[in-house]
Amino acid sequence: MRGIHSGRAPAARRRARGAGLIEVLVAVLVMAIGLLGIAAMQATALRNSQSSTEQSMAVVYSYSIIDAMRANRDAALANAYNIGMTCAPPAVGTLAQTDLNAWLTSMQQAQSLGPAACGQIQRNGDMFIVTVRWDDRRATGAAAADNKSIETRTRL
Repeated sequence: MRGIHSGRAPAARRRARGAGLIEVLVAVLVMAIGLLGIAAMQATALRNSQSSTEQSMAVVYSYSIIDAMRANRDAALANAYNIGMTCAPPAVGTLAQTDLNAWLTSMQQAQSLGPAACGQIQRNGDMFIVTVRWDDRRATGAAAADNKSIETRTRL
């Protein structure tokens, strides 16, 4: 009975006094590592989403010039839309040149594929091959150019 009323804490309670603080520090460390992991996954998801958006836009741009070629089919069949891989919009003159100028200019806008976007249209018999190339560096976070391209084949 003497030990209970002496005013001293039992030996087991004296040894456990700092355990609560250590447990809290370990829990905060585990939570911080988990939150850092979630932030890294979110950043990766955003980069992949940007890359996917740019690929979708490249497909849309290839279809848009194909639709312009279908609307001006005689000029397309006369090779007026054939253009080598270029990033420089051609001068405006004929309807085909105006279409190509608008196509390349719209691809190169900042909210689109960016200023490094280029295009090419080749005719191979009755098949037209539209290639859109852009720098995917904004999406991948790469320091150097990361060129991607989409090729669409169609018959008019």
